[in-house]
Amino acid sequence: MTRVLRRVVVAPAVVALAGVLWLTLPVWLIGAAALSPLLPGRWRALRLAWVVLVYLTIEAVMLLVLLGLWLASGFGRRIRSPYFEGIHYDLVQGVMWVFFREARRVLKLTIETDGPDPDAHPGRPLLVACRHAGPGDSFTLVHALMHWYAREPRVVLKDTLAWDPMIDVVLRRIPASFISPHPAAGEDLESQIASLAAGLDANDAFVIFPEGGNFTPARRERAIDKLRKLGLERMAERAEAMTNVLAPRPGGFIAALDAAPEADVVLVAHTGLDHLLTVGDLWRALPMDKRIVMRWWTVPRDEIPEGREERIDWLFGWWERIDAWIEAYDAAPPPPSRRRRLR
Repeated sequence: MTRVLRRVVVAPAVVALAGVLWLTLPVWLIGAAALSPLLPGRWRALRLAWVVLVYLTIEAVMLLVLLGLWLASGFGRRIRSPYFEGIHYDLVQGVMWVFFREARRVLKLTIETDGPDPDAHPGRPLLVACRHAGPGDSFTLVHALMHWYAREPRVVLKDTLAWDPMIDVVLRRIPASFISPHPAAGEDLESQIASLAAGLDANDAFVIFPEGGNFTPARRERAIDKLRKLGLERMAERAEAMTNVLAPRPGGFIAALDAAPEADVVLVAHTGLDHLLTVGDLWRALPMDKRIVMRWWTVPRDEIPEGREERIDWLFGWWERIDAWIEAYDAAPPPPSRRRRLR
């Protein structure tokens, strides 16, 4: 019923809203421009309004294109075929390119990647584990994987994102999984993750965020308390020592490792937007004038331990390394010569 509501009510409402905004473009542009000098920052209201309009326009156009593809596939009968799956990946890559181009221009963002050469894993699938903090980090990661690594991502993400109609439709036509942080009785999240990670091919990248949510101080405390309630005092102490990341939840990551025995592992940290925790923080930061740096580490499969407890310890060790990198970044940034700027 919820999915029907999103498709029948929310999706048409987004298309209609985008149309209304374009029809009334001169009115709200003048209004935003008049309001901007009264607010701190450089043209804050105008910049934000333009980014919102760009996103809504992309969303509306994509929904119409996706409807056309559904009709062309025989009313959805062939929509999950390799041919149509490839078209949807191309659409996602195009959307990412357009949106990030405008976001970088209007919000004054620079996005850089620092790490191994994309040819470091020729012909091998990747299992990508990323810290989760800051607005839009999952979109930035997917953009980097498609643009830099030339990979087709399979993403595990929260079911609340399915309320975005474009995300809902696209990610139900390519390999992806919406999961709930509070699953119903009988639901096995690890099995869902394992099913999505199975059968990765040479140009696939399975994406997972082991922390389970964006970093906030309150979530960090809850994660530490949960470890203590489970009697995992040593892990709780290690989590307490990490001040920039949440304690990783290893179950889904280990399930993906087991389901993709040929995949190498890539670990990703980033910094630049991680202190923007609320809508107020985002508003005050506009225009952002920020540099986002994504740090990548690669681990060949034969360097990953086999036992479950050893893998949990290994994952915690990497999260401690990520925490230390974030802590030290401002004082000792990575050498600029190694970085690649996303375009």
